[in-house]
Amino acid sequence: MTHALASERAAALARTASAAVEEIAGSQWPVVLAESLREVEATWQESAEVCADIAWRARAAGNSALVLLSPEHVTDSTPDPVIWRTYRHLYLSTLRYDVRCRVIESLMNKVPVSVLNEDPYSEALYAFSRLGQSRSDGLAVMHRVLVAAPGHTKTLHVLLHGVWLGTFLPGRAPMLLALVGLLPEGGLDDPIALFRMASARRSLGQYPEALTAIDHALELLPPSELAVHADLVRERLLITAAHDLALLIPHRPEPTP
Repeated sequence: MTHALASERAAALARTASAAVEEIAGSQWPVVLAESLREVEATWQESAEVCADIAWRARAAGNSALVLLSPEHVTDSTPDPVIWRTYRHLYLSTLRYDVRCRVIESLMNKVPVSVLNEDPYSEALYAFSRLGQSRSDGLAVMHRVLVAAPGHTKTLHVLLHGVWLGTFLPGRAPMLLALVGLLPEGGLDDPIALFRMASARRSLGQYPEALTAIDHALELLPPSELAVHADLVRERLLITAAHDLALLIPHRPEPTP
């Protein structure tokens, strides 16, 4: 795709997102978005990019896709695959933001494998549902997604989120760092990626590197993202507490016999 065509495509997708945002306080914004994406014949990548952002904005505005759509929008096909995919992306992305891993898994078990083969973003959300429960069987799903969608930023963030939640996954911290490294610029210009990186560094006992990552994330985060800012501040507190505890442990008194 030439630069001119890419710019034109990006502008068309921006218009679809804007149309949905204008309706975000009402009940029809998912329909507006789905029809707009169908009109431009959006790819799964474009749908993922638009739907992930709009789902987050609607949730923050108190008009979540979970209120306006139903589980059947995920599991029951519609005559138009773009419409179905849009609703699936919106509903599952919102469940992900609400960290409802078991619900995602239950719904995705009802979606045909043939659909997932054509939509790696939905399969990434399936991986998220398993990884977030610290289930190692999610790793095979994650690797399939990485092969099917190499370098797709929104998809990588879904996988990162799942691994970050999966406290008891084997090799969790190195896996987080490896996934961050697959992002553009190694995630160094992405506050959420830096947040995940800081968590991994803390788990590995690399406290100066963890603090550098979280401080950079705080610098990059847009001022409107208040909830995310609170998460980043909590991570910084965890890093400093872990560091202080590590300094104290070698000097703790011997237990009394």
